[in-house]
Parts: sequence; C-alpha cells; structure tokens
Amino acid sequence: MEEVYELEEELEEIKEEESIPKKVVSWIFKNGKFILLPASRLEDLTNRELEYERVRGKRKFLRRFKSVLTFIGIVIVFFIVTLAVFGHWISNQTFEQALHTQSGAWEHPSPEHPLGQTQLGYDVLARLIYGARASLTIALPAISLSVFGGIVFGTIAAYYRGWVDSVIMRVCDVFLAFPGLILALVVIAITGRRRIEDIMLVYGFLGIPFYARLIRGNVLQARELPYVQAAKVAGAGNGRIMFRHILPNTIQPIIISFTFNIGTMILSLAALSFLGFSDPTIIEWGNDINNARGHLYDAPWASLWPGFMILITVLGFMLIGDALRDALDPRLKNL
Repeated sequence: MEEVYELEEELEEIKEEESIPKKVVSWIFKNGKFILLPASRLEDLTNRELEYERVRGKRKFLRRFKSVLTFIGIVIVFFIVTLAVFGHWISNQTFEQALHTQSGAWEHPSPEHPLGQTQLGYDVLARLIYGARASLTIALPAISLSVFGGIVFGTIAAYYRGWVDSVIMRVCDVFLAFPGLILALVVIAITGRRRIEDIMLVYGFLGIPFYARLIRGNVLQARELPYVQAAKVAGAGNGRIMFRHILPNTIQPIIISFTFNIGTMILSLAALSFLGFSDPTIIEWGNDINNARGHLYDAPWASLWPGFMILITVLGFMLIGDALRDALDPRLKNL
C-alpha cells in the first residue's frame, strides 16, 4: 500500500511540473497587455489596491479621534445630552417643582438640596439638570435653521452669480454688520414676545448670513471644476448640479462650523437670558446667573454652578468641533 501511495504522489508531482509551463504561458497570454504597455494595470491588483486605500483611509480618519481631548469632549457632550433627555429621571425634583417657588431662599447646600438653593427656594441641582434641556432645545434647532438657510442662499448666490449674488450677499452684509446679540435684543423687544419658539427663530435667521458666506466661497471654487462641467454636458439641471454634485463636495466646512457654533449659540442664549430676555416658562442657566448676580458673596453656589455648566457644555462642543476639523480638513490629512 505504501508503494501505491508513493507512486500516486510521484504522478501528481509530475503532473504539477508539466502544468507549470502551461500556467506561465497562459498567464503571459492573458496579461500580455500588462507586460507590453507601461501604463496598463491588472484589474485584480487595481481592485485590491483601491480596497486597501479605502480601509487605510477609514483607519486614518478614525485615528484622528483617538486623542484625549476628543474623548473628553465626547464624554462631556454625552453627559449633557443625557441630562437633557433623561433629566426627569435623574433630577431630585420634577420640572414643575424646579420651576415654582419653594421655601428656603438662598439656603446653603444640604442633604435635601445637595448644591444649595437660589432665589425663591429654587433647587440648584434640579435647575442645572433641566437647564441642559433648554439649552440644547433652543441651540440645535436654531443652528439647523441657520445651516439650512445658509446652504440654500449661499449655493444659489455662488452658482448663478450676477445680480442674484449681489442681492443675497448685500443683505447678508447688512445683517453681519450688526452684533448678533444686539440685533436679537432689538427683534425680541419689538415683537414683545419671549417664548422659546421666538428666540429660536430669531437666532436661526440671524445665523443664515454667516453660513451663506461660508458655503459661497467653496461653491465658487467648485463650480469651475471638471465634474461640474461634465454634469452640465450630460444635461443635468441646475438644481441637481448645485445640491447633488457641488454641495456634497463643499459641505465639510459647514459640518465643522456647525459643531463649533453650537457652543457659541449656547453662550449667546445664556447672555440673552442674563439680560432678562428669556422665556419665563423654561429653566435656563443664563437666567439663573442673572437672578443670583446680586448674591455672589452670600450665595456663590447659585451662580457658580450654572456658569460651570455653561463652561463645560461649550468646551465639549468645541473639542468635538476641533476633532472634526482635524479629521475632515484635507490640508491636515498628512499631519
């Protein structure tokens, strides 16, 4: 039996040796173009190279988020979002209790009120938790409205140029010439309405000129690129060219500015509330600082903790925005 096995192995080796020249000839015949033409490429190797570059690009993109500061920013934002979404489960009081008068104004921290009390007996801890919901509820829709309006007007102005561009940009210049906080105060004072929806709309419309300016510069560069000309030759309409071809290739600065400006918007809302232009039916950190500013010495906790929450919230969004800038900015991809 062993001799039979040895004979079979020898026959297989002989067959393999005989098939090697055939395989070589077959490979040369199939890939003669690759051998003779310097610029030609093998399809299989090209696909493998593209797959490798794709995976490598994803790894480099994710590697930019593996920094201590980015991790801190993600943890802070996750903490604030958790307070905003699950505040009614985390807080030691209901929203109605935190909003209405209680006994013990300006009392020191105690087991019932771990962070003390503020004006009219408000619990500081409960108002910190519910204040996160108000800040995000106003800031995120307002920024989203600004981004949407800015993208639409900025893209149209840069694509059509001419009088359309002049009219849109001059209107943007007029709004950018005024300080945003002062303009918001004027609009709210004229309308006489301080509801959360009105504040959100005011800040949303005031942010449109900034994003329109930002996207306009990128669209002006992209509209002359070959792929846009190819889309025009193929018969694509103006709307499709603007929002299907140009916009996806110019949206990166908008994403970065969106994250940065969330913190800026929270600061602006806190400043507006500090000046007394806030919705009395919501709990807002800036309003708490305004109410406690006359008791900085006898009740510092009433203004210290809301200010600290504003600080860490803005810091968290700034750190995430910085990480997105490093990951999405093509000028920094080789750093």
